[in-house]
Amino acid sequence: MSFDIDIAIHRGGKRIAARIESASRVVALFGPSGAGKTSILQMIAGLLPPESGHIVISGEVLFDSTAGIDVPPEKRACGYVFQDGRLFPHRRVRENLLYGWKLAPPERRWMALDVAVGFLGIAHLLDRMPGTLSGGEAQRVAIGRALLSGPRFLLMDEPLSSLDAARRHEIMLLIERIRDEMEIPILYVSHDRSEVERLAGTVIDVG
Repeated sequence: MSFDIDIAIHRGGKRIAARIESASRVVALFGPSGAGKTSILQMIAGLLPPESGHIVISGEVLFDSTAGIDVPPEKRACGYVFQDGRLFPHRRVRENLLYGWKLAPPERRWMALDVAVGFLGIAHLLDRMPGTLSGGEAQRVAIGRALLSGPRFLLMDEPLSSLDAARRHEIMLLIERIRDEMEIPILYVSHDRSEVERLAGTVIDVG
């Protein structure tokens, strides 16, 4: 369970780079808005090709510019949690949760729907539409969808920033449970220093 990442790209006339070498369960990318933290996550997820470097997670090479390796996004087994949840608005909560589970190969389905629902405390939401959910409820569902996709690692892009104080506290406790109870590495982005110091074993300053 480790991150070995050294990548760089130029965007908007600016060089965005990250060097991460850590076996911490949670590694945080910390920095101000516009520093390039989301671009780094997108490179790791395979959504944005780095210009150089390598991405190795838990011993698996996902990208290596020298060796010509670039694993497609759908094969990287990455669970991505966005700042705004990005649930499918036309699908009920149950269908949102099962979307990634159905796409994952059977051998990667390490969490069942009922286990995820119990862990997240969202059984009462299964028949609801995303538009009827509070911010905290929607983020719980988004995290559940990521876990049910059978990920080898999680990318979390400021998952607390759009929530009020009470909901931030609830989701923070949930992320701490994932960190403490599941053996899955997390790369976590935030511009809140207290947040990353509470969650992460390693903090990387960006920008």
